[in-house]
Amino acid sequence: MNKPAVKAIPEGMHSLTPHLVCADAAAAIEFYKKAFHATDVSILPGPGGKIMHAHLRIGDSSLMLMDEYPEFCSLGPKSLKGSPVTIHLYVENADAVYNRAVAAGAIAKMPMADTFWGDRYGVLEDPFGHSWSIATHIRDLSPEEIRAGAQKMCTEEAAK
Repeated sequence: MNKPAVKAIPEGMHSLTPHLVCADAAAAIEFYKKAFHATDVSILPGPGGKIMHAHLRIGDSSLMLMDEYPEFCSLGPKSLKGSPVTIHLYVENADAVYNRAVAAGAIAKMPMADTFWGDRYGVLEDPFGHSWSIATHIRDLSPEEIRAGAQKMCTEEAAK
C-alpha cells in the first residue's frame, strides 16, 4: 500500500518561521499571548520543567520558541547581551498592538511614527531581549517616492 506524499512545508506553515530562544519560555508564551494575542499550537515539555519546543500563532504566522539550553549552545539575547535580529510584525492597528505590548512589559525603543516607506511603525524590546518592529501599512508609495523620502530623512538627520 502506498502512503500519501508528505508535504515538504506542513499545512499552515510559511517558508520562513522565527524560532526564538528565551530565558523563560513559559513566561515568554504568556507575554506573547498578552501583547500579540498569540495562540498555542503545541508545547513540548523538556527536562527540568523547561520547554523544549513551542509553536504559537500570531495572526496568520507561526512563531516557534524554546527555553535556553546552554548545554546545547542555545542561548537567548539576554545571555548573549543582545541580538542583531528584529522580528517584523504587520498588524491592523500598530498603535494598539505597540501600546498593548508596552503595557504587558515590553520596552519602547522607537515610538510609533508615520514613515517615509508608507508604514505606521515603532520598535520595542520584549522582556526576553527580542526586538520587535510593529507596523501597519498606511500608504502605497512608488520606489521613487520611497527613495526621495529616505534621502530627505538622511539629509535631515545629517543636519542635526
